Amino acid sequence: MFFRQYYLGCLSHASYLIGDTTTGRAVVVDPQRDVAEYLADAEAHGLTITHVLETHFHADFLSGHLELAAHTGATIGYGSAAEGRAEFPITTYAHGAVIDLGEVALQVRETPGHTRRSISIVIYPHGTDDLPYGVLTGDTLFIGDVGRPDLLASVGVTAEELGRQLYHSLHEQLLTLPDATKVFPAHGAGSACGKNLSTETVSTIGEQRRTNYALAPMSEDDFVEAVTQGQSVAPLYFSFAANRNRELRELLAEDVSVAPLTIEQVLAHQHDGAVVLDARDDMAFAAGHLRGSVNVGLGGRFAEYAGEVMRPETPIVLVTPPGHEAEAKVRLARIGFDRVLGALAQPFEAFLAHPEHVEPLSRLSADTLVERIATVPQLVLVDVRNPGEVALGSIAGSRKISLPALLNSLDQLDPAAPTVVFCAGGYRSAIASSLLRSHGFSDVSDLVGGYTAWQAHALAEGTQ
Repeated sequence: MFFRQYYLGCLSHASYLIGDTTTGRAVVVDPQRDVAEYLADAEAHGLTITHVLETHFHADFLSGHLELAAHTGATIGYGSAAEGRAEFPITTYAHGAVIDLGEVALQVRETPGHTRRSISIVIYPHGTDDLPYGVLTGDTLFIGDVGRPDLLASVGVTAEELGRQLYHSLHEQLLTLPDATKVFPAHGAGSACGKNLSTETVSTIGEQRRTNYALAPMSEDDFVEAVTQGQSVAPLYFSFAANRNRELRELLAEDVSVAPLTIEQVLAHQHDGAVVLDARDDMAFAAGHLRGSVNVGLGGRFAEYAGEVMRPETPIVLVTPPGHEAEAKVRLARIGFDRVLGALAQPFEAFLAHPEHVEPLSRLSADTLVERIATVPQLVLVDVRNPGEVALGSIAGSRKISLPALLNSLDQLDPAAPTVVFCAGGYRSAIASSLLRSHGFSDVSDLVGGYTAWQAHALAEGTQ
């Protein structure tokens, strides 16, 4: 058996290539949209990808099932509950169905709860009469957590209903596997599909039975309470990506080159409604950036955060460190944000030549913020962290508007009021500050070092 996990850190996304080396037949499960690595590995190991299997319709990334099918002619497969839900040809597999690759067999188990259509895939290296090697759990079971059941609350199914389905899927399907069975989830730490995901990307059923809080002995009611509380606000693009994964959409272009634009062309696109997305780090952005641009640094969860602060189908102009234009375009494409018009050529030189279009970002240290709180009576503090973070403490008097909710909450804030935004460490607050300024807020700063720096300052001053 050939088995490989592919882990995409910027989206905390895991996908898998499983092949039978005796027959050469192979399956890819939950692929990312740019599929070159699967194709290269299959060719290198003499494998033919015959199936692309999806554990559910994903919301946090645009899957590569259409791209792989176009390259290989592979069958696209889902669980039986997905019947009639896709705009492209699919094969559906009922609970217990076996996909025979030769010696290697894959058994489908229906495990609804994260979504109504979720499945898990049990891997048998020597047929279903032997012990399983592992189980691909999709978003049903993570390392240290389980899939959140609340993402579909707006489409006619309640978090409680899905939570109860999840309880039964875990206890009646996954926890009935032998303890030695390896657990291979679709996501790891940082994913918004759960709240307590481990940095580990593989475990075993036995280890999860012992250590996963959601699998501890408890009643069904207690389980539902435990897994529905404290979840982060889902990024804005999730519903868009979930729908796109059902659609017969355009394929990701193999040519990912990005057109260079002059500053005059960038300004014209900005005037026509494009978002200028500056992917440099927050320090470079703070030193000087094109007025009205939004900062989401490539060094972090670039695509996810971009999808939190702009609407799908928005035209985008990139500002990146030199040589990173194509990387930014591909990473945006992984969540379905394909309308990249081009990138500002030689940003540093362009900013030097046109200082009238450039401004710095206002950033405050913790001690300066203390002074502003004491001297500016109308100061508005905005905490853009997630609810679970805020529950551990915040700055007194701050408004709690998590970053994914900020774009839809602008009418709750006064664009003329002096405003300071903060997060845990400064990355998200730089995004939030630039977002507010791009929407006409005239006096916005962010807290360098975030709430972590605020706590350290308070400890040093003896005020905490």
